[in-house]
Amino acid sequence: MPQYDLPDHELRHYRTRATAPVDLEAFWSTTLEESRAAWWAPKAELVEAGLTLVEVYDVSFSGFGGDPVRAWYRRPAGVEGDLPTVVRYQGYTGGRGLPHQAGFLPLAGYATLEIDSRGQGTGGGYVGDTPDPHGHGPSYLGGFMTRGVLDKDDYYFRRLYTDAVLAVDAARALPGVAADRIAVHGVSQGGGLALAVASLRTDLRAVMADVPFLCDFPRAITLATEGPYLELAGYLASHRDQVDAVLATLGYFDCAILTGAATAPALMSVALMDTVCPPSTVHAAYNAYAGPKDLRTYPFNDHEGGQFHQEAVQLEWLARQLGSADA
Repeated sequence: MPQYDLPDHELRHYRTRATAPVDLEAFWSTTLEESRAAWWAPKAELVEAGLTLVEVYDVSFSGFGGDPVRAWYRRPAGVEGDLPTVVRYQGYTGGRGLPHQAGFLPLAGYATLEIDSRGQGTGGGYVGDTPDPHGHGPSYLGGFMTRGVLDKDDYYFRRLYTDAVLAVDAARALPGVAADRIAVHGVSQGGGLALAVASLRTDLRAVMADVPFLCDFPRAITLATEGPYLELAGYLASHRDQVDAVLATLGYFDCAILTGAATAPALMSVALMDTVCPPSTVHAAYNAYAGPKDLRTYPFNDHEGGQFHQEAVQLEWLARQLGSADA
């Protein structure tokens, strides 16, 4: 796959042509207030995961409208005290996975809260356990991108973004979490969710978003050649008279718009051969991001991005933002 998007000097300055809805702030303020009014304290139960270095807890917490959302809370085994914690979100169609899929962060001394994606959890080897109890109108090939897309109040991602924001509330309520040292992280859809959370709250210490999805919808749906953006393009190919209505809804969920309100330090990554999340759409979110930021570029990679090379960068960066586990 060639580098097909804008040249480097244009990427550095590229901005989305999408505009913020006039009631964007009120929409999200009301949405979060309503779901917090239905909030209940998270429940955590220790489970046997077959790991000697990591403790694993099965968590249920209050998401959109008080709906229960599942997560795994992991801590380095035998470590006392409150730990810096990373709340992690999943890629498209993925779920929280199995208890033993701990990743590298607990081995580095961090606690993690691995959040399920409601209604997803059948792709990428990461199973999910959280249903989405809300119905929806027609959707393209059953995909999540078009569920309720004609109405911002009914759109699937209103529920998913709210779950993601309230996951940080849940993390703060768990024992052993340093409430003032919380970061968010995700890859692809998870990266987009991390950016959305950073845009909708002001109390994070760090944000890590790799090859983020859910950015600059107007450009993405005309440029991506693989992946979930094609669901929107396919839907609009059939519903030719709904383009304006769909784009109006997407404006409430576009991270290239939302990140103008983000303030926490951010580390992002982009791959210049990415056919799922075109590089310009990632740059649109990065260039709009209002807080301190750094972007790592992988010129010859597709949507796999930096992978383990990026993890090494994150370990060094995260230690500066959150401090060591015994700080």
